[in-house]
Amino acid sequence: MERRSLCVPIVILLMQCVPSLPVTVSTNKQKVEVREFADAVLSCIFRTERDQNPRIEWKKKGKDVSFVYFDGHFRGPFEGRASIDGATVTLHKVTQEDAGEYRCEISAPFDSVNLGETNVTLRVLVPPNTPACEIPSAAVTGSSVQLRCRDHQSIPPATYAWYKNDQLMIPPRHANATYLINTITGLLEFKAVAKEDSGRYSCRASNGVGKPTMCEGRHMTIEDVNVTSVVVAVVVICLLVVVCGCGGFLMHRNGFFTPGHRGRSFWISECHGAAHISSQNLNRTEDTSNVNYIPPPQEPQDFKHTQSFML
Repeated sequence: MERRSLCVPIVILLMQCVPSLPVTVSTNKQKVEVREFADAVLSCIFRTERDQNPRIEWKKKGKDVSFVYFDGHFRGPFEGRASIDGATVTLHKVTQEDAGEYRCEISAPFDSVNLGETNVTLRVLVPPNTPACEIPSAAVTGSSVQLRCRDHQSIPPATYAWYKNDQLMIPPRHANATYLINTITGLLEFKAVAKEDSGRYSCRASNGVGKPTMCEGRHMTIEDVNVTSVVVAVVVICLLVVVCGCGGFLMHRNGFFTPGHRGRSFWISECHGAAHISSQNLNRTEDTSNVNYIPPPQEPQDFKHTQSFML
């Protein structure tokens, strides 16, 4: 009996010495990926030391931290389209605006460590839209041609494949290939197109989310260089050069560009004539202004003896 009475206080003492765990918070999945307009589950699991009624808060990080769940209610754009089970939140029909990083916070004031948190990243996946394709309608043999295909809205970014006459074009692996395909940027490049490259081209975009999409096919025609037109153009240019050269030579030979050329003398004589006419007009103006002019009376001169006479 004495031994039993001694064991009871020892057990109680040991129980009091065992450290209790403070509040802990974790998640089953830190990165959540769902398709657009589907439901996203953001898990939050917690355990407290003593507090049986901790405070649960969800926040979304961004330029500014905003409340998702606070004081027992969903806030802002999540009001009416989210639910909570324990501390796990389900967002219904998510969109691109819902993508981002979320934080679950558990506050237990009666615990020795009274605050715990965990982060969950939500990524909203978007299937590819119809890609925008740039396909030239015609090109000349031997020229470099680029065909482009791009979808800016798919998440994750789409990869691209090109088709010619509804047949998949395999990206070449050797350096001497006549064309190159970049499956990441969607660029199809011909180093030097030939007649056999004519055909109907289309592009397909896919990213593993939903069905792949294709742009409308377009026909590209490769035409030979019109040699006759090139020769005619060269002959016409040469004739123009010869005619201009001969005309300049003849004009120089006839003294058109010399200082004594009639054209220059004509302009000089014209200038002199204009100056003479201007001078005459000036003189006439002066004469007209002097018609009513009356000279002032002269002062009487001193008498001078000009002839001898006798009394």
